[in-house]
Amino acid sequence: MSEVLLQATNLSARVEDKEILHNVDITIGKGETHVLMGPNGAGKSTLGNVLMGSPKYELTEGKILFKGEDMTQEGADKRAKAGMFLSFQEPLEVPGLTMESFIRTAMEQKSGKRMKLMEFRKQLKEALDILQMDEEYAKRSLNTGFSGGEKKKAEILQLMMMRPDLAILDETDSGLDVDAVRLVAKGIEKFQKERGGSLLIITHSTRILDSLDVDQTHIMVDGRMVAAGDGSLVAEINQGGYEKYLA
Repeated sequence: MSEVLLQATNLSARVEDKEILHNVDITIGKGETHVLMGPNGAGKSTLGNVLMGSPKYELTEGKILFKGEDMTQEGADKRAKAGMFLSFQEPLEVPGLTMESFIRTAMEQKSGKRMKLMEFRKQLKEALDILQMDEEYAKRSLNTGFSGGEKKKAEILQLMMMRPDLAILDETDSGLDVDAVRLVAKGIEKFQKERGGSLLIITHSTRILDSLDVDQTHIMVDGRMVAAGDGSLVAEINQGGYEKYLA
């Protein structure tokens, strides 16, 4: 295994009085691609949010180490600056804040340095071209009036520009047609090749994995990790579903 980037041990979490995660362990090495699968309501999205430090979820037990630093009690902003990134199933709309301004501000906050406008726009155009998004998208309010597919592309655009050390992608391919999945996958592939970043891909569909080499697959049921394996486990789930794990 490569050098450890993220190590989460014995994570238990709840929302209000409902316990959702139960003693979950996951370790991700630098440059690795991990896939998290499981039936609806298994707790997959909860794990992504807990790793990112969402205040909606209460971590009742466990520890989260990122690049060797204890992030267990840190907020999402500290984790983002450290190099973590989470794409959302339902990205928020922010009227009045252009996508261009949002991404540039986020990049400057992460690096702590001002970024030259011309250089920023050059990088932004290259990323937009890969995703086949018109430059006018960058001037629109963040996600406001975007279709579901456009919102998902906008999330990957942010990933490509922010270049985090770890990207947690939550159902990024849901609701996308075949062509859109191909473009999104191309953006993810470019991010990983150029940055050498790690991926935790939460998904029901496996179309987005076609161009990626999966290092480890995790199966979650009822808030617990019930199985793990290499990329071949994805094919097994595609063929037989989760029935044998539900027992």
